[in-house]
Amino acid sequence: MAERTAVEARRITRIFGSGTAAVKALDDVSVEIRANEFFTLLGPSGCGKTTLLRMIAGFEFPDAGEILLDGADIAALPPYRRPVNTVFQNYALFPHLTVRQNIAFGLEMLGRARAKIDARVNEMLRLVRMEELGDRRCDQISGGQQQRVALARALAPEPRVLLLDEPLSALDYKLRKEMQVELKRMQHQTGITFVFVTHDQEEALTMSDRVAVMSRGKILQIGDAREIYEHPVNRFVADFIGESNFLSGTVAAVHDGRAEVRLDDGPVIMAEVPRGLTPTGRVSLVVRPEHGELAPPGGGGLAGTVETVIYSGTDTHHRVRLDGGGLFIVRSQNRRGVAGGRAEGERVAIRVPDGAAQILRD
Repeated sequence: MAERTAVEARRITRIFGSGTAAVKALDDVSVEIRANEFFTLLGPSGCGKTTLLRMIAGFEFPDAGEILLDGADIAALPPYRRPVNTVFQNYALFPHLTVRQNIAFGLEMLGRARAKIDARVNEMLRLVRMEELGDRRCDQISGGQQQRVALARALAPEPRVLLLDEPLSALDYKLRKEMQVELKRMQHQTGITFVFVTHDQEEALTMSDRVAVMSRGKILQIGDAREIYEHPVNRFVADFIGESNFLSGTVAAVHDGRAEVRLDDGPVIMAEVPRGLTPTGRVSLVVRPEHGELAPPGGGGLAGTVETVIYSGTDTHHRVRLDGGGLFIVRSQNRRGVAGGRAEGERVAIRVPDGAAQILRD
């Protein structure tokens, strides 16, 4: 059975300014967001992700295209007539009101009965694990707790879709990691469709059922975390998502979904070919740092010299300057009692196992 679509954008265009100063924030964007999924819009500043979120919320209106919610066109509806809620970057809480009063505020504006409001507020306090802080003012709780209150307030009216505009950006690293897990738990527990905006690649891969990578007003790729990371469609996605090594070479042969590529730096490797692409001639390839293997020099592979060694606890990063001039990063997992690192200035070879490299479309 086909999965139900909660939100759909059809060929959305939004232009700010006019004439030579015009900026196309969204350029013929189409996307379907499934019901009950955690969907993330990911990209650098200015890519259009927040504009698209504001379109769904009703704070911006498209110059062309449609926004549909459960199949109904809502592009012309004001925010208060849309069954969606938004959690903003600055939370927008009432500091002089208690946690309980903040959560109840939206329900009171909707005219809900007092008994139902109290019951729903208690339910939300349990959801965000703040039962004991319900009577404390919001200017008396921590930033992480304020973020939970903002989520509880937005979820209390039971919106069909919850929009989150970089709500974790003000938190410190450890708290941010904790809240990533909490947000995913809340989404599963409530069954509400979450649409999340972030520029943090790790955050997007950790939390999302699917990710849409955006650049310059366009969606470049949509997929789950593994697909986005391991099978980027082009150089921008490969470069933006995690660390990447880029190589160039010439296709010698193609068979069974892999291409035999002679690299400019010498060796021949077997690289994966994206579906629907028949590569010929010159190509670019991407190799993730954890897929390269350090080996003694002279045994084949890419030859180079270790330029920098960075120990980061779980991993060690070796930055190798290739003889051809390029830089290749090899990331190796640290294992207790196993010494496998190389020293700066040491000559090494880098082996790229069959299928570890992927040909890019551009």
